Amino acid sequence: MELFQIFVSFTKVGVFAYGGGPSMIPLVQEEVVDVHGWMTIEEFTDALAMGYALPGPIATKMAAYIGYRIAHVPGLLVALLGTVFPSLLMMMILGISFMAYKDTPVVQAMLKAVRPAVVGLLVVVVWQMTPKSVTSWHTAAIALVAFGVINWLNIHPAIAIVAAAATGLAIYR
Repeated sequence: MELFQIFVSFTKVGVFAYGGGPSMIPLVQEEVVDVHGWMTIEEFTDALAMGYALPGPIATKMAAYIGYRIAHVPGLLVALLGTVFPSLLMMMILGISFMAYKDTPVVQAMLKAVRPAVVGLLVVVVWQMTPKSVTSWHTAAIALVAFGVINWLNIHPAIAIVAAAATGLAIYR
């Protein structure tokens, strides 16, 4: 039964996430933390940080990690399948349709409204994670420096994560 719940949860994420991996994060958080209680928000935040430190799509890394944590290798496989299959199927169908209708006013109007909704989803994730992640002036400094070097100096996010880990090792050890 647990494997079925994992599959259904990650299939919902795969079906309803629009905009790629980062837009899936609030949906995964809802299923994993709020609905099923498979992880705490702190554990989810740690998993997300670990996922961003590794190469590849964040959604599949999160699905693999969370699935494995819940039900080992079968959970990993079921979570990955649930995450990837809906988008694969929809991309095949929508790709054909989009190429035929991409320049129509209806499609352009829908895309114009969906883009800011995805930004809103990401703001919700940041809002919910901030109290558990930014807990002192130095963690706030780490967050602000990471934001600055990524945004203004075009430093790769992985470098910022590794630098933050090294800083944590030096400061909090």
